[in-house]
Amino acid sequence: MLIDDITIKVVAGDGGDGTVAFNKNMMSLGPTGATGGKGGNVYVEGVSDLGALTRLRNTKVFEAEDGGAGGRQYNDGPAGDDLTIKVPIGTVVHPIQDLSATAVQGQPALNGASNLEVTKVGQRIRIAKGGYGGKGNFHFRSSKNTSPKQYQKGLPGETFKIRLELKLIADIGLIGLPNAGKSSLLNELTRAKSKVANYAFTTLEPHLGVYYDLILADLPGIIEGAAGGKGLGVKFLRHVERTNTLFHLLSAESEDPIRDYKVIRAELGAYNPALLEKKEYLFISKSDTGVPGKLKTMAGQLKKLNSTVTPLSIHDEDSLKKTRKILNQLIKQKNA
Repeated sequence: MLIDDITIKVVAGDGGDGTVAFNKNMMSLGPTGATGGKGGNVYVEGVSDLGALTRLRNTKVFEAEDGGAGGRQYNDGPAGDDLTIKVPIGTVVHPIQDLSATAVQGQPALNGASNLEVTKVGQRIRIAKGGYGGKGNFHFRSSKNTSPKQYQKGLPGETFKIRLELKLIADIGLIGLPNAGKSSLLNELTRAKSKVANYAFTTLEPHLGVYYDLILADLPGIIEGAAGGKGLGVKFLRHVERTNTLFHLLSAESEDPIRDYKVIRAELGAYNPALLEKKEYLFISKSDTGVPGKLKTMAGQLKKLNSTVTPLSIHDEDSLKKTRKILNQLIKQKNA
């Protein structure tokens, strides 16, 4: 099961306390208490693994290591180890609450930004800063205080409650009503292994496939009312936002293709009007099952809504060649 939305607590390490110590070497005097080590930071790092958030579901608190206390003889305490949380590329970090000791009440600030986005593999972003170590008594010496016993406690690390939301980054998003043939097309064009069956909601989570330089995402069936919380669509509409181009599949078996097309478009617009501005190619899928005369009529009706209408069947090599030609053109545009 794909986890694409999770809330966790991150705790950076506290700084180590400074130390009160005095020189014990023969013929030597004076304070030697050193500074505590800095607490570890908490980072998120982008990885290509789509299921990275799934491994976080059983842990609600992620803590970096505290800094060590300052040592004697001017030896500063060791810094705490940083903690790195692996997240899929496309993850947005939403700060919910700043739980730090110094936080302003109700202020959800996180590194000075409202949201942070991980868009590249290897990209590393600090989301919680470790506390500084406290000074030892060596730093309080003066001509009037040659044997200071003052020291500082380490500062606490930042603590945040955050929400990690995955929005897939794909070149092409396959959209359409349930059982429109999206998974079958993804499997045919790429080496993906999406589950396929002749009933609604076969796909319960997004699947990715690679066609040369293009990443294709099979997005689970969107139904009427999805933008308002009905069915599975509301869970996956967010993934459409990051796609550059939409392949809209409309089954040749549809009783009312115009209505079906408008349903998907309406749900996209209700969720985010900007989605309607994306380049969209319309395919009449399962064209091998349609009656030729009816298929021609359907194509004529749909061309009034979208001029890119193309019959498509995974069992018809000619239609697959036309689809691959479109994909190859998109590759050229991407590389240009």
